Amino acid sequence: MFKKSDWILIFIAFGLIVAQVYLDLKLPEYMETIIGLLRKSDSNIGEIWVTGAKMMGICALSLGTAFVVGWIASWVAASFALNMRNKMFNHISKFSPREVNKFSVPSLITRISNDVFQVKMLVTMGLAVLIKAPIMAVWALTKISGRGWQWTTATGVAVGVMLVAFVIIACVVLPKFKKMQIQTDNLTKVARENLTGLPVVHAYNAAPFQEKKFDDANHELTQTNLTTGVWFSFLNPLLTLIISGMSLSIYLIGAILINGTADLGAKAVYSESMLTFMQYAMQVIMSFMMIVMMFVMVPRAGVSLKRINEVLKTPISIVGGEKTSNTTTNNHVVFKNVSFRYPNAAECVIDGINIEVKKGETVAIIGGTGSGKSTIVNLLPRFFDATTGEILIDGVNIKDYNLEKLRNIVGFVSQKAVIFDGTVRDNVAYGDKNPDDERVKKALRIAQGWDFVQKIGGIEAEISRGGQNLSGGQKQRLSIARAIYKNPDIFVFDDSFSALDFKTDRDLRHALRHEIHGATQFIVSQRIGTIMDADKIVVLENGKIVGLGRHEELLKTCHVYREIKESQL
Repeated sequence: MFKKSDWILIFIAFGLIVAQVYLDLKLPEYMETIIGLLRKSDSNIGEIWVTGAKMMGICALSLGTAFVVGWIASWVAASFALNMRNKMFNHISKFSPREVNKFSVPSLITRISNDVFQVKMLVTMGLAVLIKAPIMAVWALTKISGRGWQWTTATGVAVGVMLVAFVIIACVVLPKFKKMQIQTDNLTKVARENLTGLPVVHAYNAAPFQEKKFDDANHELTQTNLTTGVWFSFLNPLLTLIISGMSLSIYLIGAILINGTADLGAKAVYSESMLTFMQYAMQVIMSFMMIVMMFVMVPRAGVSLKRINEVLKTPISIVGGEKTSNTTTNNHVVFKNVSFRYPNAAECVIDGINIEVKKGETVAIIGGTGSGKSTIVNLLPRFFDATTGEILIDGVNIKDYNLEKLRNIVGFVSQKAVIFDGTVRDNVAYGDKNPDDERVKKALRIAQGWDFVQKIGGIEAEISRGGQNLSGGQKQRLSIARAIYKNPDIFVFDDSFSALDFKTDRDLRHALRHEIHGATQFIVSQRIGTIMDADKIVVLENGKIVGLGRHEELLKTCHVYREIKESQL
C-alpha cells in the first residue's frame, strides 16, 4: 500500500529517529560532565556554561527531528489510508451481489472507514514511536550495562514486571477487539436500516421498537468497550508504580553503595554514576512503556487489518472475457437450457430456460411473485452467472465478452429506480464525461419525463440523494431515460413501469417502439396491459416456462396466463 515516495520518506524518518535517539542519549553524558565539574574545586564556571549550552543545542536538535518525524509519519499514514481506501473501493466496485451479501453493506462501509482509520493510526504512531522505542531501549541498555549489576538488575526486574502485566492484559483484551468490530458493524446496520426506512418507522409508530434495537446494539458495544477500558485502566497506575519502584530501588541501592565505602572519592563516583544511571534507566523504562502503549493499539489495528484483507482477498466471481467487438450486431439473444441456483440454496430459482430473441423483438416475462422473472434478466448483464446452460448474444457466450463491452450492449433498468445526487443531466448521462444536452433531452422525451423535468427547472435541476425530491414514477422515468441515453443494443426493463400510470405506460411503450429501431427489448412486468403487445411473452411458474407465445395464443393455450389476465382485466 506504500508508494515509492512513501518508502523514501520512511527511510528518511528512520535516519532522523536514529539521530534523535543519539541526541537524547548524549544528554546524560553532558549531565555527568557537569556533575563532575561541580565536584571539582578548581573547575571553571565557563566550562559548565559551555556544557549547558551544548545540552540546550542537543535538545533543540532533538525537538527539530521529532517535529520532522511527526510530519513524515502523518503524511505517510494519510497516503497509506488514501491508497487503502481507493484499493478497497475499486475492489468492492467489482463485487457481484454474491460478494456483497457475503459481507453485508454495513460491514463493508465499516471496513472502508473505521477499519482503515484504525490501521492509519497504527501507521502514524508506529513510525513515530514503534521504531524509536526499541532503538532507544537497546541503545540505553548498552549505556548502563557496565555501570553496576545491582542497578541493572533493578531495571531488568521493572521491565520484566511491565511486560508480564501487559501480556496478561493483552490475553484478556485481544479477543474483545474482534468482537468490538463485529458489534460496530451491527450498530451501523441498525442505524442505516432505521434511517433508510424512516417513513415506514413513522407510519407504523415503530420508533420505540427501532430505539430498542439500536439501544441493544449500542449497549453491547458499550459493554465491550467498558471491559477493554477497565483492563487498560490498570496500565497507567501500574506503570507509575513500576517507574516509582524502579527509581526508589536505584536510589536505595545507591545509598547502600555510598554508605558502604569510606572513600570520599568513591562516594562521589557512586553519586555521579547513580544520577547518570537513573537517567538512562528512565530512558529504558520509557521506551518499554512506549512499546507497551503501542501494543495497546496493535491488537485492534490487527483485527482491522485482517478484516480489510478479507475484503481485498475475496475473489471476484464475475470475471469478463477478452472479446471487445462483434463481427455482427444482430442483437440476437439465446438462452440455452439455463438454470440458476443461489449459493447454498436447495433448489434452482429458474430451471431449463430456453428462449430465443431476434433483433428488434420485444420479449415480455410475466409470472407470479418468486417465479424467477428478475433472475432471468439479471443474468443477461452478468450480475449473476448461470449455474448451468449458457446465454448467447450474436452467437457468443456472454462470459466471453469483456464486461465493459457486455454492459455497453445491455441497457439495464432495475426494479428499484436508483437515483444519484446531482442534476437531472448527471443522472441521465450517468458515466458520460462529456454529456450531450440534446441527447439528454431526447432521452427524457422518449421516457415521458421531459414535462416534469421542465417544471422542476430543466436538466440543470438538482436531484437530492436517492431522488428524495421526486415521486416514484418520476424516478422510474429518469432511470429509463438513462438507459435510452446510453443507446444500447439490448434493453432490459425489470418491472420498470410499475410506478407509471396506464396512460404514461402506454405512451412510453409507443415511444420506445418507434424511437429505438432495431433494439431488442426484455420487459419484466406484472401488468397484462404492459406486455400484451410484445412479440413474445414468456410465462413463468416456479422457475419454469409454462407458456411462450403472443397474447392471443397464450389466452388459448396457457391457463396460468389466462388466470393472470382474468384477475386484472
